[in-house]
Amino acid sequence: MALFSEENIFIVTGASSGIGKAVALKLIEEGAKVVAVARSLERLQILKSECSKAENLFIEVADLTEHLSDMPSYLKSLKDKYGKFSGIAYCAGSILLKPASATEYEESLNLFNINYFAPVMMIKSFFDKRICIGSEASAVAVASAESFLREKGLCMYSGTKAALQASLSTIAKEVAPRGMRVNTVSPSDIKTPMTMNDEMVNLRQGREETYPLGFGEPEDVAELVVFLLSKKAKWLTGHDYIADCATF
Repeated sequence: MALFSEENIFIVTGASSGIGKAVALKLIEEGAKVVAVARSLERLQILKSECSKAENLFIEVADLTEHLSDMPSYLKSLKDKYGKFSGIAYCAGSILLKPASATEYEESLNLFNINYFAPVMMIKSFFDKRICIGSEASAVAVASAESFLREKGLCMYSGTKAALQASLSTIAKEVAPRGMRVNTVSPSDIKTPMTMNDEMVNLRQGREETYPLGFGEPEDVAELVVFLLSKKAKWLTGHDYIADCATF
């Protein structure tokens, strides 16, 4: 039996590739409708072409960092267009691989805008009763196991994800009295375009052998994200769930 019905509409950010794409496709597979948000129209169109029920997937091209100061208005515009939302999966993100000694403020701020401020502003705005369905609304953001692993060269990236986990667990306490839930999922090494590009080769070299089951696939994380968005997880909130195969 499907987890959702077509009355359940979800926002998925970073939906054009990697984990976001897998989450969008899984939500559709489980019966929901999805508003897929990403910066690339071309890749969103590819997503739609690969969707089993393309009529239930709606694409929105946006750079969420451009909406940091007007996120409530941006989300209201989506609600006015598609209806109230049952949940949101924030999967957009970026990475910066550079020693702390060589890291500049501007690139650090840009990373925090994408990985921290955008999801926090979007998720706190999402819980407005004029935007979400109210009780049983759920939000999940993709953080990272790097907030615990803290590899060299990932000072700012690890910081953005640790901050995200902390802030969203706080928001979870604030919205819980209204029957709403917030969780984060922290994957370790997943085979996505962002983590498996040429820039990351040196970091990843030799690490796969430390994974009993190898590196993960985006679909492995999507299963957990979609479960947390569903009523099956109605008692789970304020937590960070590590998506990993015993490397800790």
